[in-house]
Amino acid sequence: MIFYQDVIDTLKETSRTFFIPISRLPHGLQEAVASAYLCMRAIDEIEDHPHLDKLSKIRYLTSIGQLFQAQTSVATFALDDFSELLRAQQHVLPEVTVRIAEWACHAPEVIAPRIWDAAATMAERMAQWVAADWKIQTEADLDRYTFGVAGAVGLLLCDLWAWFDGVQMNRSHAIQFGRGLQAVNILRNRDEDLARNVDYFPVGWTQANMQEYAAHNLMQAEAYTSTLPPGPVAYFMKIPLILAQETLQALARGESKLSRSAVLQLIQDMH
Repeated sequence: MIFYQDVIDTLKETSRTFFIPISRLPHGLQEAVASAYLCMRAIDEIEDHPHLDKLSKIRYLTSIGQLFQAQTSVATFALDDFSELLRAQQHVLPEVTVRIAEWACHAPEVIAPRIWDAAATMAERMAQWVAADWKIQTEADLDRYTFGVAGAVGLLLCDLWAWFDGVQMNRSHAIQFGRGLQAVNILRNRDEDLARNVDYFPVGWTQANMQEYAAHNLMQAEAYTSTLPPGPVAYFMKIPLILAQETLQALARGESKLSRSAVLQLIQDMH
């Protein structure tokens, strides 16, 4: 059985960017977004895991995608099947991954299948990228990767906002929102990725090219979020957007990331 405090604690441990906006969403929407975030993070941890071999990553990601596709409702969710799949690696994988089925069942019944569909699709796309050794040759390849990792999450958020209170977002800008955030992550994690022989930069691209790519997508996302009416959706969208923009500027100055104090100050300034 999953408890609310488990969800909150895991959000705190896995994301300083999204914890605050998720924790301030209204009841119902908060559970849906928390479920989606933790499921996606669980999948991401498999893709990025430093000690799992390529074939294991592909097997786990593909199997998770297939299991999600076989689910119908929270009441009949195959918790045991997920546990059995991950049991052999439960001491290797982080808690957020081992408990993915619990996070999936935290979503409200009426919207949960949409979240599971997104999680299944992401898992299968990540398996494909692992199989291809994350070979990114062109900007089109980068667009496909950033869509699969984050742009598609932007589309899921569109559906969650519309389900909860009818807020309609421009879906192209939702994709750019995700792409911009992911591009900033690629820049921030550049050294770590290269250390594990993964290069998300298209052939011939420099830091400046990736910074321009990130800035362009964030600018398009900002143009749209600035038109949203005040409320939980606007607040949720603006926090990660502002943090991404400030992180991009910090990286350009040669800093490795924003300090926690800087993050908290930026969030405080939004009130």
